[in-house]
Amino acid sequence: MSHLTILPTVLRDAQVLASALISLGHQPQWGGAMAGFADAEQPVVLQVSVVQGRGQGVSLGWLRQADGSLAMVGDLQRLSRSHSAQRLLGQITRSYAAQLALREAAEHFGPGQVTLVR
Repeated sequence: MSHLTILPTVLRDAQVLASALISLGHQPQWGGAMAGFADAEQPVVLQVSVVQGRGQGVSLGWLRQADGSLAMVGDLQRLSRSHSAQRLLGQITRSYAAQLALREAAEHFGPGQVTLVR
């Protein structure tokens, strides 16, 4: 059984977040609910399953807050057991920022091609 924790983030655009997750090799799913403790469910706008160490899967989700931001939903106890979880959250944040910058550059500079080189 999971105990879901909701953490506020600075992320606001679910479409950009989905693009960021895809760029990291994940397959996000729109909508649904995440299962928590005692059959509790938390509706989310976006969710993804990631494989942690020893092949264990962990789900992360994001729900829309009243202020328009996206809060992350996950079993932080399970996530905290893995050092790769901290790395993953950093990767998601950096990829989100890069995807957002690319989108804004494309909107600002018009018909051109803007790409991210790693």
